[in-house]
Amino acid sequence: MKRRIWLRWTIVVALVLIYVWTFAGIEFNGIKPTAGKITRSIFEGIFSPDWDYVYLPDGEDLLRGLLETLQISILGSVISAIVCIPFAFWSASRKGKSKAASGSGKFVLSFIRTFPELVMAILFTKAVGPGSFAGALALGLHSIGMLGKLFAEEVENMDSGPTEALVATGANRLQVLWFAVIPQVLPGFLSYSLYRFEINVRSATILGFVGAGGIGTPLIFALSSRSWDRVGIILLGIIVMVTIIDLISGYLRRKLA
Repeated sequence: MKRRIWLRWTIVVALVLIYVWTFAGIEFNGIKPTAGKITRSIFEGIFSPDWDYVYLPDGEDLLRGLLETLQISILGSVISAIVCIPFAFWSASRKGKSKAASGSGKFVLSFIRTFPELVMAILFTKAVGPGSFAGALALGLHSIGMLGKLFAEEVENMDSGPTEALVATGANRLQVLWFAVIPQVLPGFLSYSLYRFEINVRSATILGFVGAGGIGTPLIFALSSRSWDRVGIILLGIIVMVTIIDLISGYLRRKLA
């Protein structure tokens, strides 16, 4: 009993020390005198959106920006969903497979996940030039790390019974893969891909901050010029698009479950 009490108090003291250390390392220089005025202007613009920006016949508008963002997220999701499949089977821990092989695969996936989308977007804008293609490559490469991990877990949780039965009947590797492995892992792969697509849609909205295309480009321009009414309509468009995609993706994932 005493040991549990001491353990709880040790955890509480450790948490308090962590919080004190965290807040002590944050520099606080006070609130600017113009903060109230700027905040009021921001909210006035956001709640009075520029509806004329929704569609402009002769230039960039909200609909074009949202469609480009959607294209970036779709292409990035497709790239990652296809490329990460061999990584998933490489890193999955299965019976009869060496730990070194699966460990090296897990290390590669962890290494890919360490780079945020914005960092990869900056790298790809330097490599292939600014635009939506750089954004799609950034999302695709970054998503490989997370999707590969989830796909690998799906492979690890696969029932080995059908595989062993086909092997016992003399089936080759291709037949085992087609009739035993794919039917088991495909629903999970599709569900995880849809979930990652939802995340990529949100991520694609800010890639334009570094020149990787999408709705983030006009958003950063509107923020820089303090066009709060345009910021408001862009944020409203992002909210509507993300909400619709979440509803559709959630419905499809429930059907796959």
